[in-house]
Amino acid sequence: MPVARIKIISRNAKDVAAIARQIIEIAKALNVKRKGPVPLPTRRLKIATRKTPAADGSHTFDHWEMRIHKWLVEIDGSEQALRQVMRIPVPDSVQIEMALS
Repeated sequence: MPVARIKIISRNAKDVAAIARQIIEIAKALNVKRKGPVPLPTRRLKIATRKTPAADGSHTFDHWEMRIHKWLVEIDGSEQALRQVMRIPVPDSVQIEMALS
């Protein structure tokens, strides 16, 4: 049976956890084999900008950071389970990548 590898990506960790929890509940309800959720390394994008617009004044900086969270869930690729996973309401801030192997 093929395995569906589902990767959940978002800037908000709570959204990622909520989607992963729903996928796990679907797998448990249908008695489908599952692995995960496995948290993948969080990507951190850091930017430092000058506070003053000109070169005059003190040399002070603002530091900004954006974190991108990724989780991986694998379930058996039964048709019924995949249909229910596709019906999960996904917020705009979350991206889901699904691959069958």
